[in-house]
Amino acid sequence: MMTESPRWFTSSYSENGGDCVEVAVNLAARGIVPVRDSQCVDGPVISVRTAAFSAFVAGVQAGKPGTV
Repeated sequence: MMTESPRWFTSSYSENGGDCVEVAVNLAARGIVPVRDSQCVDGPVISVRTAAFSAFVAGVQAGKPGTV
């Protein structure tokens, strides 16, 4: 069985001098969204549950305080 590799993605809004994160949304079907520092690609990866990541994104889009 072949394990799918993360396909890292950086938001098009991340033009802030490189202080951003990358996510691998292609693994969301497995119930996780891996997140890593875009400047330290060999560093640690945090696996966030899909529901928690979706709630975070929805909160940011709604402009709710405490979501970033």
